[in-house]
Amino acid sequence: MNPSPTTTYVCLLRGVNVSGQKPIKMDELRALCQALGLRGARTYLQSGNLVFEAPDLERDAIGPAVERGIAERFGHAVAVLVLAAQELRQVVERGPFGQEPGADDARRLVTFLAQEPARWPLEALESKRQEGEALHCAGKAVYLHCPDGYGKTKLTNAFLEKRLGCAATTRNWKTTLELLRMAEA
Repeated sequence: MNPSPTTTYVCLLRGVNVSGQKPIKMDELRALCQALGLRGARTYLQSGNLVFEAPDLERDAIGPAVERGIAERFGHAVAVLVLAAQELRQVVERGPFGQEPGADDARRLVTFLAQEPARWPLEALESKRQEGEALHCAGKAVYLHCPDGYGKTKLTNAFLEKRLGCAATTRNWKTTLELLRMAEA
């Protein structure tokens, strides 16, 4: 019998870091992935960015399995968003920023959404946009340009989750491009 075809996935954990509220060491996270049968798990930075391979048939089970594993092993309730490498490629291609890294990559961000909103509440989103900021919505992503830094914007992850009614997690453009590079390597 032939083994199931595999797909490369990118897994984004919401609110995970090395210290602070929900600390998880990346070597322990990779070990958890291995225990769950996710192959070749690699992490990027210390904030819950994973790339791994898994059988195509397991796609819908990956996020819940990682969430359960984190809860059991680390005691944290963490939202997990899973994208196939091709889906991440589409997020990058749809984005208004281009694919080349640039000096402004820390101020260009993508908020990844667990699901595409049935309706984009653009008026509510625009009402929080500050002077100089740019906002673009497409698919399961909100693209932001925050020239004064993400720490100063009102278009926060929590605000977007509340307005859009779904789990979300935000990454800067440099991280997004690096995760795509890792997934396509």
